[in-house]
Amino acid sequence: MLEELIRLITDQAEKKMQLPIGYSDFKKIIDEGFDFVDKSLLIKEIINDAESILIARPRRFGKTFNMSMLRHFFSLNINTKINLFKNLKIDLEYDLIEKHQNQYSVIYLTFKDVKELSYEAAYQKIMHIIGTVYDEFSRVLLNSEKLTDFQKRKLNSILEGKSSQAEVEDSLRLLSNCLYDHYGKKICILIDEYDTPIQSGYLHGFYNEIVALFRNLLSAALKDNIYLFKAVLTGILRVSRESLFSGLNNLKVYSVLHPKYGPYFGFIEQEVADLLNKSGLKEKSNEIKNWYNGYQMGNQFIYNPWSIVNSIQDGGVLKPYWVNTSDNTLIKNLLLKSSKGFKERFELLLEDRPIERLINENFVFPDLDRNNESAIWNLLLMTGYLKTTSYQETDQGSLCQLAIPNREIRNLYRGIIEQWLSNGYGVEWYNEFLQHLLKGDMVAFEKDLTHILEQTVSSHDVGKEPEAFYHGLMIGLTASLYGRDDYETKSNRESGYGRYDYMIISRNVNKPTILFEFKKIILTENKLTEAKMILTKSAEEALTQIDTRVYLAEVKQRGIKNILKIGISFSGKRFGIAYEWLKD
Repeated sequence: MLEELIRLITDQAEKKMQLPIGYSDFKKIIDEGFDFVDKSLLIKEIINDAESILIARPRRFGKTFNMSMLRHFFSLNINTKINLFKNLKIDLEYDLIEKHQNQYSVIYLTFKDVKELSYEAAYQKIMHIIGTVYDEFSRVLLNSEKLTDFQKRKLNSILEGKSSQAEVEDSLRLLSNCLYDHYGKKICILIDEYDTPIQSGYLHGFYNEIVALFRNLLSAALKDNIYLFKAVLTGILRVSRESLFSGLNNLKVYSVLHPKYGPYFGFIEQEVADLLNKSGLKEKSNEIKNWYNGYQMGNQFIYNPWSIVNSIQDGGVLKPYWVNTSDNTLIKNLLLKSSKGFKERFELLLEDRPIERLINENFVFPDLDRNNESAIWNLLLMTGYLKTTSYQETDQGSLCQLAIPNREIRNLYRGIIEQWLSNGYGVEWYNEFLQHLLKGDMVAFEKDLTHILEQTVSSHDVGKEPEAFYHGLMIGLTASLYGRDDYETKSNRESGYGRYDYMIISRNVNKPTILFEFKKIILTENKLTEAKMILTKSAEEALTQIDTRVYLAEVKQRGIKNILKIGISFSGKRFGIAYEWLKD
């Protein structure tokens, strides 16, 4: 008996965790015995909440898994031989189980794959998704004696793809009506990733058309639907009530700033500790926290679940699992085309200095085209590329302290800037360029900077807002240094009798500390032949300014003696450079 017990314990200890990476169907995960974090008490929270709910969370934070769980709990149409919720936390809620488990018809749709390039293609795919949902109930409803011939003709019209757009927009309300008439019970509507088609519409030029379609579809399904017991929508963004949810006063919205539902999307500290203990990776907990923790949903501190399960499955390997699930094109474009003020504030984030910004949770995609800085911060926060460290409600919106969540996201920002600067030449080229600068090889640095200005940047960028562009450029040039132990970067800091532009402080006495002072001048057409001489003279004036305003006071107080002063004067894609070494 003792030997049997020891063998059982040993077998359990040696059993490798089987995590459901890439799986989101709740029944499949239960049936195949995957290890997973029990979030089943979400069901109780949903039941006790408003009739219609929208929960906005970043991608890969467990939205689809939770929606599948809700579907299997509520649905009376899903046949299964076992109780999928046996031994889960919700199974102890006896009264709730008896009243609600498998008691409702569930209309379940997911729009996560509607990423078409045109409105026509998106509309056809949405029609197909709705038709598939209709087909799920077609045998029962079309043979039902409780439905009228008119209702059955409407059902067939959707099933055969012959319906008008008005009928498609009314399709969820119609199906609700038919299911209620047949079963005599209210229904649930679950819509996963409702905003994916809207984001695609913004990116590919059919935003107004797709918003109009979804406004009518959701209004018909959720507003004054007397057949509805519960509706739950998930997505990444809280799209503006004015543009999408007009008139839906019964919709309760929970973004990442709201404390409710905080523990149910992503992993809390104890859940991660349990997973690491079970997988034998407890000793890596600090490293894993540095890489994947940092999010805050209301008052809960949250780990990125996708990165956690992938890292555990790989035996504790630390790499950017979450950021590699998207091409990050939108984020990249927003960062590179942003205003001077945005770049200055973003630089503070890269230096691990939180910034305070007003966040309006009601998001409107066209605001991004208007270079609305508030909309960009909103997008970065809601999509998981920034976090809040604290916030308070004001009459103008949520006043948030924003910061970069963790090392995984920091590396993404660095990579975006590096790829932009390398312009197809590869990260190796960028690393060589950076080393030229850090070693003080000014001949190579000047050559590299010429290449960047000529091959990477556009005349539109440098002409529209030159000061903002050059400021952002210099942030990008040294993006790899942020957060490193051997360098410290500072910009626009007081020292001596003024504020210097940019400084790279080396913590290694054998490597130079570098102080930049930038100038920009406008060259008229008749001065272009003298451009090099004029720009070089301006760069020399920048060097003089470093001395006259005693910008080196700060580093000299630290005892730093190996210093490289660089003055650069820009005009469009042209520049002049002057430099001077200070060594004892």
